[in-house]
Amino acid sequence: MSNSRPVDTMEASVMAASDQKSVALKTGKPVLECKDLAMVYSNGPEHIQVLDKLNFQALQGERIAIVGSSGSGKTTLLHLLGGLDKPSSGQVIIDGHNLVEMNDAQLGKLRNQSLGFVYQLHHLLPEFTALENVLMPLLIRGVKRKDIMPKAMGLLERVGLGPRVEHKPAELSGGERQRVAIARALVGEPACVLLDEPTGNLDPNTAESVNQLMLEIGREQNTCFITVTHDMSLAQRMDRVFCLQQGQLVEQEFV
Repeated sequence: MSNSRPVDTMEASVMAASDQKSVALKTGKPVLECKDLAMVYSNGPEHIQVLDKLNFQALQGERIAIVGSSGSGKTTLLHLLGGLDKPSSGQVIIDGHNLVEMNDAQLGKLRNQSLGFVYQLHHLLPEFTALENVLMPLLIRGVKRKDIMPKAMGLLERVGLGPRVEHKPAELSGGERQRVAIARALVGEPACVLLDEPTGNLDPNTAESVNQLMLEIGREQNTCFITVTHDMSLAQRMDRVFCLQQGQLVEQEFV
């Protein structure tokens, strides 16, 4: 992985992020932990070890990037952290709950209350407006619509979509759809947001504005971000960067 530095504006951005290295690194409580996490895929007699007794901890408010070559297992790891897949062995603990020991109903409730998700493809519900998509996690939680409208509207205004809250995803640009996805992930103030290439489908300028917005709101809410990305300009703004190599997370240093 290259240690080359971007120029001027990106240099300043990375330095600003470094200056704000999260207080979470010193004072935050653990919100997510992996213990001896392993994932093995079997294809007939062949066994592929994707994750190998991986141990990892993320703290409240911490921003973490996970990088690595294609096929190294980054998305597999993210799915395990979100309880979307079961590991071959080991544990994933979120807010004190061991995901491996939970049934589907319990996992669904935990994901709704403690996790947010942002994907490369936004996965918005096409038949609903931007506002309805953002409201959805809290409506599923059982909160009354009238009680959460101000919060959802406020987040959409914050991400620059106040005039477009009644537009459906097909009527929004790629950057706008991803802003809706970020607002949806953060509306429930989860302990942790998992992001899989969140700006991978956006042009550089749009990706830059979405990255800045995402990090600002996350910092304000003291939310832990774990981001799988190939975007090194985004990775270098995080508190810690790990490279997934041979089933292990190796922390990277930038000088």
